[in-house]
Amino acid sequence: MTSSTPPTAVVDLLTSLLEAELNSVFRFMGEGSPYLSRASAEVRRPLQEMVLAERRRAGELADLIESLGTVPTPAGAIRRDEQYLAFLSLQFLLPKLVTEKKLHIERYENALVGLQRKELPLVPSEVGELVQSHLLELRHELSSLENAALQIATHRK
Repeated sequence: MTSSTPPTAVVDLLTSLLEAELNSVFRFMGEGSPYLSRASAEVRRPLQEMVLAERRRAGELADLIESLGTVPTPAGAIRRDEQYLAFLSLQFLLPKLVTEKKLHIERYENALVGLQRKELPLVPSEVGELVQSHLLELRHELSSLENAALQIATHRK
């Protein structure tokens, strides 16, 4: 990594992305989730992969923050709207997951813009590379989610 300490803004930005990954609605989609157990294999498989990918991305962000000489301190949060998730069917949850994925993409796009600001000269190249890599994954996942939502919607009709 770099010998210079990256700006606090870079660590804050990475911590914000880490929090978004850890506090995602996808954490409700883990093994044993009633949503996944009731889904078809074509829908279940990509959702399971997304849950694992979110965990992996969170780990990669935490590792990167540590490699920059800082301890990751993400804040855990339970959003008010999450209390209702247990009562939703997969058909109603998928659009929420699509919206959540779009918000993740927006956060990562904003992070890339922030990293490219001229006032942040000490940004290690691996920071931008990891954010860009995660952004590409998120865009692919969004496409899969949109396909799953369409498949569930047409199957239910």
